[in-house]
Amino acid sequence: MQYTRPMKSATLPAVRVDPQLREQVERLLRDNETLSEFVEASVRDSVNRRLAQTEFVARGLASLERALKTGDFVPAETAIQGLKDKLAKAKQTAARRKKG
Repeated sequence: MQYTRPMKSATLPAVRVDPQLREQVERLLRDNETLSEFVEASVRDSVNRRLAQTEFVARGLASLERALKTGDFVPAETAIQGLKDKLAKAKQTAARRKKG
């Protein structure tokens, strides 16, 4: 059985905040944006950020597990040295451009 009715909307609990925070938020509202729209967008952004963080950690842990099982990984010292080398090269390139 398939339902085609739209889902009912739900509300989030009211949140008490410091009056200064509310004033700051109200000053940041865009033209024709309501406080409720701002709060909803903020909650959506936080949910998406948390989902992305959770997925990132899961991928990292899976990668670690694969590396430990296979022994196929780059030691931290090697990775850090590679980054230091790239940074030194970028600084040299920037210095040359600044002189030139």
